[in-house]
Amino acid sequence: MNPLAAFGRMMSGWPPTAQAATWILFTGLLITFSLAIVRHIADQVHVFEIVFVRSVFGLMLMAPVVLRRPGAVPLMPNRPGLCILVGVLGLGAATCLFFAASLMPLADITAILFIRPIFVAMIAIAVLGEVSRGRRWGAIVLGLVGGLIVVRPGFAPFDYAILFVLGTVAIQSWNPINRKLLSRSDHPDTIALWMALVTIPIAGVAALFVWTTPTWEQLGWMMLVGLLETLTQRSLARGYMAGDATVIVAFTFTRLPIAAIVGFVLFGDVPELWVWVGGAVIVAAAAWLTRGEAGDEKKAGEAAPPTPT
Repeated sequence: MNPLAAFGRMMSGWPPTAQAATWILFTGLLITFSLAIVRHIADQVHVFEIVFVRSVFGLMLMAPVVLRRPGAVPLMPNRPGLCILVGVLGLGAATCLFFAASLMPLADITAILFIRPIFVAMIAIAVLGEVSRGRRWGAIVLGLVGGLIVVRPGFAPFDYAILFVLGTVAIQSWNPINRKLLSRSDHPDTIALWMALVTIPIAGVAALFVWTTPTWEQLGWMMLVGLLETLTQRSLARGYMAGDATVIVAFTFTRLPIAAIVGFVLFGDVPELWVWVGGAVIVAAAAWLTRGEAGDEKKAGEAAPPTPT
């Protein structure tokens, strides 16, 4: 039985906004607990090994879904080069994020990750040639200001672990662009399968240099990270299906209190006030950008001539 499907059926009578909010809250819990597990075991098992085991177990969970209907999902992508690039970028982002989780409070990581939509907008303007409206640039500047509030360069001791989070943001910001290009030619499950197939051998080679045979408990924790990340992708997808992107961005801010509570209970972390202020500014910028883009798409749809029947 698929637990996410059962959870979705339980909410079937709820308003779309309530469904979307619940999925995003659930996604925030999954992300936070996966990072908490990484932090818990990172002083016992190297991050490269965690990434490798998590990738192998993630593929084990995904393969039955892809292969249960032979022929329904093409195993060979139409653009293998781009699939490989997406896999390499995904591996780099996961590795940076796990290193950050082993070194920084969860709430700090979560607040800085909020800046990702701003980076995506910058790349879309620079690479895809999308229209650079004043609203976009305003949201970009506001989001960067929020990031500076969290980091406070020159006003607080610089934590080099922040570079891992910024690396995660920079790498992850490219994947929506690449996925947008891939979606024109390849099935989503084909893309996900190839991402795993690319990740495992590269992560395996890196893990060989730092390998220590894990205990059964450590292996269980690493497998749980793989399970939580698999559920995260499915839960986030269901959230986007249930509600508007504006709702998604607004409720994404709930990840910050979730991360703060989990970090405090499990590790005694107490986020500074500036983390909350900067996180709120970043989310406001992302919500402004998302709401404006959604409005433009709606206007474009209304202005388009009806399709002849």
